[in-house]
Amino acid sequence: MNRYNRDADDFYVNVNLNTEMELPSNRDTVLHFFEQMRKGFPELRDFQSRENGDLVLESDKDAETHRSISIEARRLASGCTNPEQLSDAYRQHELLLDIAPHLLSISLLDCEALDVTFGFDFTYDGNHDEVVAEALGMGSAFEGLLETPLSKKVVNFEPSLTVALDESCQLQARLSVETRTSAYQLRTGEFGDDQISLYLTIRQYWGNGPDLSFLESFRRQREIGEDILQRSVIPRVVRPLAQVIASR
Repeated sequence: MNRYNRDADDFYVNVNLNTEMELPSNRDTVLHFFEQMRKGFPELRDFQSRENGDLVLESDKDAETHRSISIEARRLASGCTNPEQLSDAYRQHELLLDIAPHLLSISLLDCEALDVTFGFDFTYDGNHDEVVAEALGMGSAFEGLLETPLSKKVVNFEPSLTVALDESCQLQARLSVETRTSAYQLRTGEFGDDQISLYLTIRQYWGNGPDLSFLESFRRQREIGEDILQRSVIPRVVRPLAQVIASR
């Protein structure tokens, strides 16, 4: 088990290559690309053409480690959930970014942005927003709202912050929390085993830069992401959230 699986129920590393033009969808091109990905990762066996037009190749969803590749209209996505080692996820994403430009005719000119996302899911049967507010704090400006006489409970609290990592603002880091508690659940008390999701995304916009290949940019972005995880996200966000959930 990799070190990021310790505090969350699920951990994943995803890569999204967002394009300006639509990706190819003809049969020969798509199947040849997926066959090359399956050669690298034989567990990718389940191919689906979904109603919305997305083309998906994935492994067994019930397995501990789950892999998926999808070709959408303007996005090429690669995901790996609960990898044994980070390198297991990185190998998948590197293969995709190495062969996709040639096999799917994706040019650097065609790229809008490359996203590298580190995600954590926490299963909790209760008010997600209340847990997030307790674990992360709301700050004095927002906590004042809870002190008003009419305040009963937290209904929605999904903090998000994006920071620029260079002067051009083309390299950015976004930390966000997604909760899944509805007003109906709060009224009835009927909660399910839904998950609170935490995302750290390192995004590189293209346009006038950078002078890197997709593979080179991915390696730089993942290094930045790991550094941010270790310095702040794990100790200040992931672990406090896990501790509050465990205490309930």
